[in-house]
Amino acid sequence: MSQESWRPSHPTASLIPKARGGRAQRAVYLLLALCAAALYLAGEPLVPAARRLTVHLAALQIGALLKGTCYLAEEVFHLQSRHRGSFWRALSACFPLHWHGPMLLVCGSAYVALHDGDGQPLGLHLGLASLCQLLVLALGLHKPSAVEMSEMSEKSKQNVAHGLAWSYYVGYLKIVLPRVKKSMEEFSRANPNVLACRETWKLHILVPLSCDICDDLEKADSNIQYLTDLTEITLTRAGTKKRVYKHSVYAIRDEDNKLWHCAVEYATPLQSLYAMSQDECAAFSREDRLEQAKLFYRTLEEILKGSKECAGTYRLIVYEESGEAETHFLSREILWHLRQQHHEYTVYEGNHPHVPSTTLNSTELNLQISKSDLPQPLRSGCF
Repeated sequence: MSQESWRPSHPTASLIPKARGGRAQRAVYLLLALCAAALYLAGEPLVPAARRLTVHLAALQIGALLKGTCYLAEEVFHLQSRHRGSFWRALSACFPLHWHGPMLLVCGSAYVALHDGDGQPLGLHLGLASLCQLLVLALGLHKPSAVEMSEMSEKSKQNVAHGLAWSYYVGYLKIVLPRVKKSMEEFSRANPNVLACRETWKLHILVPLSCDICDDLEKADSNIQYLTDLTEITLTRAGTKKRVYKHSVYAIRDEDNKLWHCAVEYATPLQSLYAMSQDECAAFSREDRLEQAKLFYRTLEEILKGSKECAGTYRLIVYEESGEAETHFLSREILWHLRQQHHEYTVYEGNHPHVPSTTLNSTELNLQISKSDLPQPLRSGCF
């Protein structure tokens, strides 16, 4: 049964940005309709209005072609390294001819057909349009805004965060998470009173948005005490014989001195983001680091939700530290998630004491379908 519908969200969840929708494009259509209506109500004659419109459209296409020409002047010196020695590949990369070329031809033809002989030669109009577009390029007014750059990077999956999230998943989580349940079962058999709630038999991954990671959790919070390590996972990996993977179990003390136990560790790629923000060579600001940390969490969450072999084996704990120095902030964050999992386990067991986990009705299946942009496999509501 999916618990997403009733489980309350952590306050930090509102800090993670969702993928941008199509509101900007819908705003374009709305403004286009308003402008068309305003011109119609103004009573502007059709032919002069059409001529001016074609002039403006032609000027925009000329600007795109001029910009491509400027880029081509640089790319011809990189044919071998960037375009496999093909001039045509460089030309296609600089000029989106599939659209701008035909558009310029249509606009030019329409302008000539509508030209009323005002005494100004066509060459003068084209020259002025080119001059204006070159001034725009020279002054740097053509550069996209920060929002446009962010949207393009996210859609093309070319952010630093995307690479880190996929590397973390493929190179580590995809290897260890499918084996976590077995390690937890072995540990629980040897210590039956420590991990009583099966819902907490997961690897709890800490994702601080500040990217400030403490190597020793006991030093980060005195309410967190190291208990032991789970069974080691030994694999031959990338030329290293018997590479060892292991996870540590910690005891978390709450305000009533009750001990809660779980396997917990930081998401290590965040150390790379933090180091980049400290190195001038990376040209990576604190604002960039925060944006990439949020995108790292969102990307990692989407990847794990789509991974069948990792279902029910992890719990992402994202948090943003407050400005005030709080001694036990980290332990409270972990405890919130542990209590939530205990509550989920209690409700699930109470509502379905005799129903096997493999029997699902159509309503439950609908609840488990991801609503992200891309199709996702069914998941277990583990996060």
